[in-house]
Amino acid sequence: MAVRTTFASLVGRRMCDPFVMALIYVICLSFSVINAQDKEIYQGKFLGKMNSYHHQVAGEVYAVDEHTFLIKNFIYDGNGPDTFFWVGSSTRPGPQGFIIPNEKGRTNVLLPYLNKDFTLKLPDGKKITDIKWLSIYDLTIQENFGDISIEEGFEPPSSQTLTELSRRAHRVSSLSVVIVDSKTISLPEFNYDGLGSDTYFWVGVGPQPSAKGFKVPDEKGYLSPLRSYRDENVIIRLPGELTVFDIDWFSVFNVETGENFGSIIIPDNLNVPPSLIKVLPHTSTLPNCEPLHRDVQVSWEIFGPAITIEIAGRVADDEYIAFGLSGSGTEARMEGADVAILYMDTYQGYATDYNITAKSSCVSVLGANRGVCRDDQLGGTDNNQFYLGSRVDGLTVITYRRSLIPSDAEDQVVPTDRPASLIWAVGRLDKFKRPTFHRLWARHPVLLDLGRATAQKNCVSFLDVKEPKPVPWEPVKILEPSLRLIRFMVGPSGGQKGYEGITGQPASDLAWYVNGFIAPELFLRRELVYNFQVEGGNDPHSPTHYHPLIITDEPIGGYEQFNEEQRKGIRVLAGVEFTRRGQPRPIAAGRLCLWRQTIQRDRRLDNDVTSFQKFRNNLQLLCEEKGQAANMEIRPDNSWPDVVYYHSYTHSGMGWKINIVDRFGGLTGAGHTIVSGYGLQIAVILISVRYWFS
Repeated sequence: MAVRTTFASLVGRRMCDPFVMALIYVICLSFSVINAQDKEIYQGKFLGKMNSYHHQVAGEVYAVDEHTFLIKNFIYDGNGPDTFFWVGSSTRPGPQGFIIPNEKGRTNVLLPYLNKDFTLKLPDGKKITDIKWLSIYDLTIQENFGDISIEEGFEPPSSQTLTELSRRAHRVSSLSVVIVDSKTISLPEFNYDGLGSDTYFWVGVGPQPSAKGFKVPDEKGYLSPLRSYRDENVIIRLPGELTVFDIDWFSVFNVETGENFGSIIIPDNLNVPPSLIKVLPHTSTLPNCEPLHRDVQVSWEIFGPAITIEIAGRVADDEYIAFGLSGSGTEARMEGADVAILYMDTYQGYATDYNITAKSSCVSVLGANRGVCRDDQLGGTDNNQFYLGSRVDGLTVITYRRSLIPSDAEDQVVPTDRPASLIWAVGRLDKFKRPTFHRLWARHPVLLDLGRATAQKNCVSFLDVKEPKPVPWEPVKILEPSLRLIRFMVGPSGGQKGYEGITGQPASDLAWYVNGFIAPELFLRRELVYNFQVEGGNDPHSPTHYHPLIITDEPIGGYEQFNEEQRKGIRVLAGVEFTRRGQPRPIAAGRLCLWRQTIQRDRRLDNDVTSFQKFRNNLQLLCEEKGQAANMEIRPDNSWPDVVYYHSYTHSGMGWKINIVDRFGGLTGAGHTIVSGYGLQIAVILISVRYWFS
């Protein structure tokens, strides 16, 4: 508490000073680092040092939770003939007991250890309170080489249940808050109406919530104002080295008004497990640093006519980070943005200059490129100078320079006399290293004073949070022998559970919805005639909603984006005619029928939807009043491969497989939903209800 009191006295009444606020953020997040200099980082409840009798046994023992020990600096010479980690409930170590698997989960005879740190978990759900000692014990000679006793009444660390959040404003409420471990706070059935203008999860020190606190990322790692919540189970992880032992309260707090909408007091000396989340320190050599997300940070320095920028992020090997100037000075807008696409390709880093003219991949619109395009695709030059790149322990770090005043008309001037409006995103690269639809992005603008007179480093260490990979929605196979009419429309790609999860391919913003299902596998029989009704948009002026249907033998799509050399390796089976000069011309472009969300919903939450059926229930079908569907008649024959693909002619990552079979008998759908007969009729009825574009 001495550190907390000193901190409060330093702040005084200067809370409205932005520099002081930034200083508070850094000081608070550094508490655990300061404490670590005075005492060891919290490892659990200390049981004591091992008693050593033979074979140089030594080490310190902690209880991590009800089932787990942490052994620090463990030493054993490995010379026991039949030695194991051994526990029991008798008064002292002896032959009555059982083996604990070693740190690798095995029950092998112990090998030598020299100052090793590891955890041991009791088998079969047994608890530390069920035993009285932990021993290094040899079963053959029945000798105890070293041990630690478990005292009567010992209480191992466990999750602690507190009270509910106080209910003060904006419908904030929850069930009893749970401190899961030293860095994790659980808010069961959390509610908040989302109407606070500048509201965050907020923690700090002192007797009650106040502006003397600092921001905590939300459950998805975002640092932007909180969205609305309705009976949601929310898990909050404290950033950097911060733990629950460094804070006195947790609040839903409006920074603009200084109002506490709901809060809870964090008791001192909680007997909770240590966090098992690995902290990944990262320190930039540049003088300024700000967090953009729990997993993304930006550092920078302005020198002369240029700015040096470093982006660090916890992203996958096949992902990019986009960062740059927003298309609007007041909001996060893609159109008009000037960004760098940053990624590592094995050992080579890239910081490629892009301009964004539409929310789509880079496509040709009547001979001119539009969408997310490299500057050289728009007739400009790359204004970025790559400097350094690395990827270590899942952390990608790219440093590059760019001019404050660029030479290209398409590029923006970097403001130094006012806050810059910035955007960022994280998404997958396709096989050609082109950015596809993002999985993380900011809905609110990031306003940073890049030219600030006093340098500030407000970043903290990364957390190696192992989020489970989203489980894809159940794939659909359309397998109906009597089916001859198949309808193609477009709709949202559904995040990592939707198109990307179903197909394994990077997704576009939109995907094909076939007879009402997202990217299903189709089964067609050779020598039968099928009528494809295509309603993916027929306006070639639109970079986002012009999707002629095409069938090829390659799985990516976007035939128009391939160069002539790449097209030579692709077989086009339907949807394209070639001119006398060999130029492709799409022939299956119908009016636009778009599945669209019925309400303004945050698409970053698509991964929270458990099934495609629930996802589609929040969509409505909107069709253009003018125009009609394009009809494409196909008849697969023996020259067709067994597997082909339906695609958008203009965009990649929208279509999926067509299986060409000789007969339907004996086909199965293990792991898939088979749609045929009555189920398919229901899907067709659903998509026959139309809402018209105004």
